[in-house]
Amino acid sequence: MANTLIRSLALVGAVLFVPVTAASLAQTDVNSYRELDQFMNVFERVKAEYVDQVDDATLVRGAIDGMLASLDPHSSYMDAREYRNMMTTTDGNYGGLGLTVTMEDGAVKVMAATPGAPAALAGLKTGDFITHIDGHLFYGGTLDEAVERMRGNPGTSVRLTIVRPGRERPFDVTITRAIIDIPAVRSEIRDGVGILTVTSFSRVTTEAAEHAIADIEHRLGHPPLGYIIDLRSNPGGLLDQAVGLSDLFLDRGEIVSQRGRRRTDIERYYARPGDAAHGLPIVVLVDAGTASASEIVAGALQDHHRALIMGETSFGKGSVQTVVQTGPDSALRLTTARYYTPSGRSVQAGGIQPDIPVPQLSDPDYKDRIVIREADLRKHLLAQTKVDDKLLESDQTPDPRFTAKADELKKDGIKDFQLYYALNTLKRLAGPAPAAVASGSGASKKSR
Repeated sequence: MANTLIRSLALVGAVLFVPVTAASLAQTDVNSYRELDQFMNVFERVKAEYVDQVDDATLVRGAIDGMLASLDPHSSYMDAREYRNMMTTTDGNYGGLGLTVTMEDGAVKVMAATPGAPAALAGLKTGDFITHIDGHLFYGGTLDEAVERMRGNPGTSVRLTIVRPGRERPFDVTITRAIIDIPAVRSEIRDGVGILTVTSFSRVTTEAAEHAIADIEHRLGHPPLGYIIDLRSNPGGLLDQAVGLSDLFLDRGEIVSQRGRRRTDIERYYARPGDAAHGLPIVVLVDAGTASASEIVAGALQDHHRALIMGETSFGKGSVQTVVQTGPDSALRLTTARYYTPSGRSVQAGGIQPDIPVPQLSDPDYKDRIVIREADLRKHLLAQTKVDDKLLESDQTPDPRFTAKADELKKDGIKDFQLYYALNTLKRLAGPAPAAVASGSGASKKSR
């Protein structure tokens, strides 16, 4: 049974019967058996002559890992521990640091630090490399081995050695572990604007967003001037929740499509009538850590001209993974499709380009920070349309319109320039405060 993931985005597809001729099938079988014979020759030679004795399970697991690693960064085999870790993370409640990490050339690289979690509070950022864990060099191991070492009982500490591109020397950070039970959606009101910070796409994200919208209207006594949806450093999650969150703000039309190897491998998702935000202006904040499910939401709202996308170019993970159990305690995560925004854009490798590029001037490292995206990962899946590398690099060049403001921000105590800019922009878009909407919270418009 396949699980619908997008951080590891999942596709639950129909069984497709593709007609083949007997001759082509026979030729395929001959070629496959020839390659398998070669594999078994190597397998037997290693078992018989390698300097140390190696058990069959180790060799087979190594062969599987090597086969999947030759495809793309998101296809992998999961044993019981790895499968359990994936499901725990998707459920949105686990003990650890609040990091999304990947492996690159044997090293652990930070893809995103969950806002409000211990790692983010300690200053870890997208693109950081973790070279040592508690003083021990970690290189060449598996991703789940690294995750296991960093997780632990709440209240205990772990010391990480960080190499940050653009910084001359490594530095150590000691982080106290905690239960990572970050709400999927946090809400607040600033200057009459409702802010929804979406930290993950777990099983409750859409429902949590509905409640947050209703709560904002209840606290104000009327609808806000508009909404800011903060998707920065959100690594993704469940596909149905990305569709559900987009649907809250769209009244009609396609949200996303996913397309596989064959022309018939297309699945489309559509919005239902009703806009929980009553048509009020929306600004969506994105950055280089905005990935996968988050990019589906940003792309859908951008293509339907329902929101203004602001910030930095997103990560660019536009591939779909199917997770299928291969045994009681194991699963295969295999890239099976690309997803496309309503206008037919592939997000893969290119990401979502903001309508208004806004650098994070309040970050002291923003000028020197090297941004890591999908296009930088080895063997990343190519988009089916050409991606202009100049676009991906453009937000790494300081914008002269903003550079002069950096010193002003320090004087004014502004700690989040992108949010500050989004608030001011939305207030200009909204104009006077809207009157109360007679129908009440729009969250009740769509039956779930």
